[in-house]
Amino acid sequence: MSRTVQCVLLGDEKPGLDRPPYPGELGQRIFENVSQEAWQQWLGHQTMLINEYRLVPIEPKDRAFLEQEMEKFFFSGGSSKPAEYNPE
Repeated sequence: MSRTVQCVLLGDEKPGLDRPPYPGELGQRIFENVSQEAWQQWLGHQTMLINEYRLVPIEPKDRAFLEQEMEKFFFSGGSSKPAEYNPE
C-alpha cells in the first residue's frame, strides 16, 4: 500500500512520493508534504521555467533559481510564470 500525505499544494490527502525527490532539507519537506499529483504539476512548471528562461540545470545559479522556485511553488504561495509566457 502506498503512503499518503496531506498535500500542502492540493489541500487534501493524496498518495505520497516513494522517496525524497530532491536532496537535502527541501527534498525531505517535499517528501513529507507533497503528493505525487502535486509533484507532477511542479515538473510541468519547472519544464516551462527551464524553457522560458533558457536555464541549464547543471549550472549552479540556474539550479539555485529552480530550487527557490520549487520552495515558492510548494510552500510560499506559488511560483509565477514569466511575464512574457504565452502557452501554445
